[in-house]
Amino acid sequence: MLDGHLLLGWLSFTVIVHLLSAPGPSSAYFGLTGNEPLSILPLNSLPEEVTGRAHHKLCDRLRLEKKQRRMCRRDPGVAETLREAIIMSASECHHQFHFERWNCTLEGRHRANILKSGFKETAFLYAISSAGLTHAIAKACSAGRMERCTCDEAPDLENRKAWQWGGCGDNLKYAYKFVKDFLGKRSNKDPRARVDMHNTNVGMKVIKAGENTTCKCHGVSGSCTVRTCWRQLPPFHEIGKRLKQLYETSTKFGSSTNEATGEGEISTGRTQQQQQQQQQQQPSLPGLTHQIPRTMNLLHIEDSPSFCKPSKYSYGTAGRKCYKDKNCDAICCGRGHNTQNREVTKSCQCQVRWCCYVECKQCTQREEVYTCKG
Repeated sequence: MLDGHLLLGWLSFTVIVHLLSAPGPSSAYFGLTGNEPLSILPLNSLPEEVTGRAHHKLCDRLRLEKKQRRMCRRDPGVAETLREAIIMSASECHHQFHFERWNCTLEGRHRANILKSGFKETAFLYAISSAGLTHAIAKACSAGRMERCTCDEAPDLENRKAWQWGGCGDNLKYAYKFVKDFLGKRSNKDPRARVDMHNTNVGMKVIKAGENTTCKCHGVSGSCTVRTCWRQLPPFHEIGKRLKQLYETSTKFGSSTNEATGEGEISTGRTQQQQQQQQQQQPSLPGLTHQIPRTMNLLHIEDSPSFCKPSKYSYGTAGRKCYKDKNCDAICCGRGHNTQNREVTKSCQCQVRWCCYVECKQCTQREEVYTCKG
């Protein structure tokens, strides 16, 4: 799903940071899961003056909720890590949806309108955002870029009696606690908020499930008399692939209104009589009309639009590049595609020269480019 153009985009991508700014429990969310553009953070490195207490300025620039700003300010490494998390999550979203009708359009109004809805794409954005933040914090701890955390000590590592603990593990325990505290809680009375929270938690759980133990042997002649082990998170691309799989199998819940209370309710598609019978059999929970199931599936409450034509959710697919015999029929929505011939110059016939350089010829070849018709 990734071509050379997108790899170059990795290095030049500019991310718009969105945060929910409305009052109430939703204001604590962060990253890709916000509705309003608050700041533009370029991918290039931070200016040298952002050191010491100067990182407070970056925290303020992010326009975080009060508690988030306090957490950002108390550790100089947090601001840069938040920024990295947004960049990583946005880039991975583009990577996973590059060949889809919805290609992770993150420009202001499109993303905001998707986030106001309850699509599969909404679920993915919440999950990839929390996963990116968890991954970035854990890695920052092990890299020594955070003052309030360090390497993972992993006291519950399996077979730790047989192995000598060593190395510098990714501190997932600290990251998990930090992200939970940083994102806060959402209202149990709002069905959309409960679904969003569920999808946020799925992103964090996928990170936790991907953690593995890495060991190295030490001893005379490779005898492995001592093993040094540490916990390590997988590359974030693997997390993105897993979340994309969960996106494909996302479970739909219907949104309805409880006539007695006027509150929204999550439905599983059963009849009203069946739901009433189940409610009579189960103890009621104050302020919670229906439990979100404990599942690793992503949840959505609305069918996604086709994304074929320009709308408030995307630019549509007219003019999009596609690959003949692979995805042109799907992306172009049956409208057909245009074929354009162009000459491309690439390095070829490369040889390694003594001592230390590679010599290549420049070859020109013609290639066909396919784009969707309008």
